[in-house]
Parts: sequence; structure tokens; C-alpha cells
Amino acid sequence: MSPKEDIIFMKRAIALAKTRKGLTHPNPTVGCVIVKGGKIVGEGVHLKAGQPHAEVVALKKAGSRAKGSTVYVTLEPCAHYGRTPPCSLELIKAGVKRVVVATLDPNPKVAGKGIENLRRAGIDVTVGVCEEDAKKLNEDFFHWVTTQTPFVVLKIAQTLDGFIATEDGESKWITSQDSRKTVHRLRCESSSILVGVGTVLKDNPQLTVRLVSCEKKPLRVVLDSYLKIPESAKILDNSAPTLIFTSKGDPQKIRRLEERGFEVVKIPAEGGLLDLKEVLKVLGKREVVQLLVEGGAKIFGQFFRQKLWNKLVVYTAPKVFGSGKPPFEGFKLTDPQGGEVLRLENLKRIGSDIYAEYYPLR
Repeated sequence: MSPKEDIIFMKRAIALAKTRKGLTHPNPTVGCVIVKGGKIVGEGVHLKAGQPHAEVVALKKAGSRAKGSTVYVTLEPCAHYGRTPPCSLELIKAGVKRVVVATLDPNPKVAGKGIENLRRAGIDVTVGVCEEDAKKLNEDFFHWVTTQTPFVVLKIAQTLDGFIATEDGESKWITSQDSRKTVHRLRCESSSILVGVGTVLKDNPQLTVRLVSCEKKPLRVVLDSYLKIPESAKILDNSAPTLIFTSKGDPQKIRRLEERGFEVVKIPAEGGLLDLKEVLKVLGKREVVQLLVEGGAKIFGQFFRQKLWNKLVVYTAPKVFGSGKPPFEGFKLTDPQGGEVLRLENLKRIGSDIYAEYYPLR
């Protein structure tokens, strides 16, 4: 295969993987394409944790045609026994001739071992085709598997003059229906959705995926230092699992919430603010790979100030409020040169709004 053909087939494998983005947690998103004689003879994608990996699915479709073929896979084939057997050994048994890998797997259980298995068996291995696209695809998994804490995405919807709500706190709706639909897709791609109790008290959100089809129900998380959440809140409707972090609360209220099936976790707080590092530690242990933070301004400010975020997505509507609530609270700068500089990676139009993706320069 030529380098150009390698890119074409790898892009096909990445496109397959993208169809399952966020649905495989705590596993990575992986796609695989098997080519022989210049034609695709098998392809597959990992559907969800516990089910066959992409390579196994593709090998099954290829059957005997896999012998002597070239395999394109978006992530290094695994080398360990987990819920399923090692994919590197399955490729060896199938007699494939060459394996093209987009990127290595940083999981300590793999981390180059899959490549070693293949090369030891005499299989030609190429690594790094469409590598940046593949890393972007699994940016959430790569962070979680190496830090054991979630990949934190802050989501902000604002006006052209930078407000997320009016001075009275009204925010429905700033952005367009098209933008809100993509937010629900982002919810589906996340393991968990987080808000502060202030957002619950003001907006009474349900925090579920409704505007797009989704095979899972992301965990809803509320940061509520003093357990102010109303027991009639929509987020307590049992339509999705819900976890409340608090530091102080009425024991009887905690018991009532737990009897209704909600989980209440006590963690330390200082100055009325819950320990975010402890929040992320607890969620990481619960296999929350990607955490979508949807507000409000105090929560955004806390994550931003402590540098506990990994990605910032901003929807900007062509509206001007003149005054209102800014996205971040809890810190102020007097020196314009002291503000954190972000890296803009994606900018596009969604309906009448502008969508931007930012990453920290750290």
C-alpha cells in the first residue's frame, strides 16, 4: 500500500470510530478496516465495553480473507486479557501481513506491548498514520487512563458581548436550536454532566440527552455544599442516575434522597466551595472518562482558576445584552497581560451561532 492509500483507509477507520464516540467508556473509541488487494474485506468498530473490540469484529467479517491482509486500526491493538482476549494475538492468529496503527495506546497495560507482539510474530507494523486525528478522537480516554481523573470539558453559551445570562439570571435561550442539539450530542459523548446547585435552583434543568438519540444515560452530578437542592427538582426525576456532592447537609434529607435511589457523597469544602480535586478523584474511580461541566459561573470560575479543565467549548450567539452575568466568577485580573492564553483549535458556524474549541497552553 502507498502512503496515500494508508491515509485513505485510516480515515475510514477513524470515521467508523467516531460513530461510537463516548459510547464505549471506560474503553477507548476504536475503528478497524481490513484491506486485501486494494479492497476492504472487513471492517468493525468497538460498540461498547464488554463487547468485541474493533479488530475482532473486522476479522470476523473478513473471515479467511484476513490472511495476508493489511489491517488499519485507530489505536494500538491491546496486549492484555480483560473483558475480551488481546487483539494483537487475534491478528497474529488470523495471519495478517501488515498492521497500520494510527497511535499508540498510553494505557500502562498496553503502551507498546501490542506492537511488540505483532513485530515479534513477523508482522510488518507502521505507526503514526493520521496520528493527530486519532489522538483527538480519544483525548478523553488518554487523559483518564493516565491520570485516573475525568477529561473535563467546560461548555459555555454566551452572547456576543460575553454574557451567559441577564442580570436577573435568565438564560433560556441564548443560542439557537441547532446549537442546543449539538450540546445534547456532547452530553451523549460524555460519561457525566455536572452543574452547581445554583444552576439547579435558577434553571431547574433535567440534564438528560433529549434532542438526539443516545444509547446511554450519562451520570448527572450536582455540586451542593449545603444540600440546598429541592427534593422536587427535575434532576431528581429518576430518568438518569444522579450523584450529589456535599459537605454539610440534613441527615434526614440525605436519607430521603438515598431512599429514592440518589447517591450523596460527602467531601471536604473550604469557604463554601467543594474540593474539586476530590470530586474528580471520586468520579475517576467511578470510570467517568469525560465530564461535561455546564455551569454556572461560580463553577466555571472554580475549575478555570484551579486549572482543572482540559477543553473549553464556547457557543456565541449573535445577540447583545449590554449587561448580565459573565461566564466566570471568583477571580479578577488587574493586569491584562496576566490572563491565561488559550489555544483555539476549532472554529465553525452552527446555525446562527459561532462554535469555538479552546485548549489550555500548559
